[in-house]
This record gives sequence, C-alpha cells and structure tokens, in this order.
Amino acid sequence: MSYAIEAEGLVKRFGETTALDGVDLAVPAGAILGVLGPNGAGKTTAVRILATLQRPDAGTARVGGFDILREPVAVRRLVGLTGQYASVDDDMTGRANLVLFGRLHDMSKVDARSRAQELLDRFELSDAANRPVKTYSGGMRRRLDLAASLMSRPRVLYLDEPTTGLDPHSRNEVWDIVRRLTDEGVTVLLTTQYLEEADQLADRITVFDHGRVVADGTSNELKRKIGGQTLQVRPSRWQDMDVVAQILRELTGRQPNRDDDSRVLNTPVDDSGVLSTVVDRLDRAGVEVDELGLRLPSLDEVFLAITGSKEGVEA
Repeated sequence: MSYAIEAEGLVKRFGETTALDGVDLAVPAGAILGVLGPNGAGKTTAVRILATLQRPDAGTARVGGFDILREPVAVRRLVGLTGQYASVDDDMTGRANLVLFGRLHDMSKVDARSRAQELLDRFELSDAANRPVKTYSGGMRRRLDLAASLMSRPRVLYLDEPTTGLDPHSRNEVWDIVRRLTDEGVTVLLTTQYLEEADQLADRITVFDHGRVVADGTSNELKRKIGGQTLQVRPSRWQDMDVVAQILRELTGRQPNRDDDSRVLNTPVDDSGVLSTVVDRLDRAGVEVDELGLRLPSLDEVFLAITGSKEGVEA
C-alpha cells in the first residue's frame, strides 16, 4: 500500500509538557484520516510537525515520500494547511487573497489569477470575489480559506478543525468540498472536535489522548471494540412505554434506559438474536412501533469509553 503520510515515534515536548509521546501514523494516499482527542491531546502539534512548521524532538516522518527533517522544502511543495482560524486578510478582496497566496507559492501573476478564478468558481465565491473578506459570512470565509490552501494544488491537505464555529449548513458545505478533494486523489488529515464529522468523512479514525495514540481503526471497528449492541425501541403510542419496558427487562435482564420525551427505550444486548424475540413479544402484546432495531455504540460513546472524557469534543 502507498502511504502519503508516515510517522513513527514522534515526540514533542514544551518544557515539562509532553505534547506528543511516541505517535505513529500511516495515511494511505487518497484517504481521509480523522484525528480525534480532547483539547491538549496533541492533535495540532502533530499537524504542525507534519507540515514542517515545528521540529519533533524524536521520531521520523515522511510526507509524499519526503523526510520532513531532511527534505522540508519538498514536503512544503506537496502540502496545504487550513488551521482553526482563517488565514486570509479581512481588508483584501477574496480574489486578491487567493492571488497573494499563489504568488507566495512562486506562481506567475497570470497563473495565480487563473488558478484564483478557478477556485472562486469551484467554491461558489465568484459573486463575492471583489468584495473585502470582512463582508463575508463565516461559511464564505472558511471556503475562501480552503481555497487558499489549494492554490498550489497540494497532494496532501491538513485540515486542523476546519469547521469549528460554523453553522450546520456551512459545515455540510465544507464536508462536500473535502469529499470532492479525495475523489480527485488528495490525501486529507483532518483533526476535528465534531465526532459526527469524523464519522461522516474519515476512512479511518485515530484517537489521541495525552500525546499518545490510544485507538485506531474505521468508525465501525472502533465501535465494535467497546463491545455490545444497543436495542432501541420507539413505540407508536406513549401509553405503551411501560409494556415495552417490561418486555425488554424480561428478555434482557436489564433495566432499559427510558426517555419519555422522545418515546425511546434503549437497552444493551449481548445476542442480536433477541431482536426477533422482541418483535414477537411486541406483536403478541399488540404494541405498534415507529422504530425498532439494533445499533452499534455511537462514536460519542466510543470516545468516552476510550479517553474517559468528552472535554473539547462535541457530538
């Protein structure tokens, strides 16, 4: 398998604080790696090292086949970076910002203007191209920031919490852009505080905690690691809640979790075969349901089980 990003044993200390403590990463070319972790877990430090903005105290890493320490210039030619905050100039127009970024990447004026227009069209910013960025909405600013990181046509893109503070609509727009980029072969390393974002976008997820990788796998693999499934039932009528609770208690030996407002009952199950028995018991009791099924743990539940904390991470 061809890896766009490979890191082994990365260590970074700031005084007595160890931000990274032997981190290993491997991201296949054209894939999205989601990196989760509480605030201070080392996610941004890892991105900065892989982007050659900081040097590790120990360990090695290669990006696009180039060593980040011995060949930093070659690495920089391959990568784009969008941080947690927009890097564009508020007083300049959207077009002028992109042209500036192009010129900083040693593009000619003609090429920079051409690439800027291409990205303005692609990110649906053409109508606002000649307006100062300070007049843009949050979603527009984030799209422009992404466009700026793509001026040099990077093969590897680091997105460090790119949708923090965006409304759901703007966040979905960014997700669509990221999906299109990977369809074109761009490799993405995405750090995020939104569990749903990692669940939606990432091919694999790596969980950081206290500077170490504490879990790695696909979303479903991580969900299976903490074991078990949850049986969820939503009766059509609120007055059937007690009957459903009794049936679940008798069949599973556990007291179900009950939410009267949403009319949902949940209970852990060890055997998926209990589902057919529940269907039969509900039918015999004359209980109609709007929702009935088994689900794996949510990524939120996985994160809590692995790190013991929800600090800095939102569902």
